[in-house]
Amino acid sequence: MSNFITYIRESFQEVVYNVTWPEYKQLQKDTVSVIIASLAFALVIALIDYLFDSGLDFLYQL
Repeated sequence: MSNFITYIRESFQEVVYNVTWPEYKQLQKDTVSVIIASLAFALVIALIDYLFDSGLDFLYQL
């Protein structure tokens, strides 16, 4: 049990004293970038899905 307590104590100290946290402005920019990239990826996947669906509908109507 003492190893676990030591682990928790050292982890807390590392997070508080050794981790370099990004500035708020940088977090905002990164968040916007992730949202834009996610939306672009979703649109590409939706387009591919639509093309496959249309292609299969066309093939099965023959």
